[in-house]
Amino acid sequence: MDNIIELDAVDRRILKALQLDGRMTYDALAAEVQLSASAVLRRVRRLEDSGAISSYVALVAPERIGLGLTAYINVRLEKQPGSHKRNPMDLFRAAVEAWPEVVECAALTGEMDYLLRVVVEDMAHYARFIRETLLKHPSVQDCKTSFVLDRVKNTTALPL
Repeated sequence: MDNIIELDAVDRRILKALQLDGRMTYDALAAEVQLSASAVLRRVRRLEDSGAISSYVALVAPERIGLGLTAYINVRLEKQPGSHKRNPMDLFRAAVEAWPEVVECAALTGEMDYLLRVVVEDMAHYARFIRETLLKHPSVQDCKTSFVLDRVKNTTALPL
């Protein structure tokens, strides 16, 4: 893990404001955190250069663009390499990168090895992904799926 970046109160206010509106102008941000625009610009550039701000994105509502089904899939991999020369986890990680339906993948402790967040059009799309992609991967031993019924909380903002 990289070194932790020291943040003062002003840095935290800047990050909180940008998490709510990443397109905020430097003038508006300066007014929000009570600094000059040039001071805010210097601080934002420092936060970007240090990696505290990793990117700026547009958050797209999946339902509005026809991706109405979200599933969380627990995946267990085979433990011993079969005929592969590479480790099953390495093979799986490389494959996940190429699967557009997988929008998040986390390695886990416990019974299962990975948790995938998958966003698809509908149940038919999900079934195709499971049958034709996930379960055909040579490293996958088992998977268990839970479907999202309702999003109680959905934020990208970190607690600063």
